[in-house]
Amino acid sequence: MSTLRVGFIGLGNIGKPMALRLAAADDIELTVFDVAPEPLAELERAGATVADSVAALGVRVDVVCVMVRDDAQVREVLGELLGVAGDAQTVVIHSTVAPTTPGELADTAARHGISVLDAPVSGGPMGAAEGTLAIMVGADEQAFERAAPALRVMGSKVVHAGPVGAGTKFKLARNMLHFVAFTAATEAQRLAEAAGLDLKALGDVVRHTDTITGGPGAIMHRESTAPLDPDDFWYGVFDHVRALGEKDLGFAVDLAERLGVEVPLAALARARLAPGLGLPPAAPQGTAHTGGEH
Repeated sequence: MSTLRVGFIGLGNIGKPMALRLAAADDIELTVFDVAPEPLAELERAGATVADSVAALGVRVDVVCVMVRDDAQVREVLGELLGVAGDAQTVVIHSTVAPTTPGELADTAARHGISVLDAPVSGGPMGAAEGTLAIMVGADEQAFERAAPALRVMGSKVVHAGPVGAGTKFKLARNMLHFVAFTAATEAQRLAEAAGLDLKALGDVVRHTDTITGGPGAIMHRESTAPLDPDDFWYGVFDHVRALGEKDLGFAVDLAERLGVEVPLAALARARLAPGLGLPPAAPQGTAHTGGEH
């Protein structure tokens, strides 16, 4: 197998452990650049070559991975790469950017013979250090295949989500769930606190049971969000989920009202759970439900 020459730009909390995975990999020759000297020194000790500029890195490598802070920095880095990279150059944007940015950058880069992929990651610094990131890629097939060997060193789940831009949209959908769930967690904490419960113990239970059940991802098996036919296999499964969810959310909202705690997300979730699952609307408040606990 031939050696893949990879450049990595942006050695922050996630970028540095990603780059260290590449530095330790067989069949990858790594060059790095960052404005901070400390991570550069660490990567050099790990076997990487340090470039003194983005342009100097660009002329040395086949694939450039970019993990900088925001859209402005991504655009700045790509601007410095344009004109110095060869026709085989592939630029992989790991930063989470606006959904229109990858397509705009890909159009500009294509005029210089450069392919752009958007490949945001999920899994945080721990996943980066362990090489277990989920990497969601938007690219054409050829560009994806050129970058894939490096991506698979850094992530244990590499998903080719579609054309350029699809990786970013995939990440935004994933992170929407992440942060809506965080907001719901703050409601649950307020309810638990008002009820005199141990918040740390609640967190331990949530993490424990989500590891077993899969958390919100446990319902994400369908290929469509369309309403379900009663004969569909998932109708019965989700009808059970709906019955349990409406019951427990109803009890939680009632408890919150008695304790004087605002839980608007919980109330909204009760109303929207059934149609979100593809089922008829939720039963009116006070309607009895049956079904076993889970």
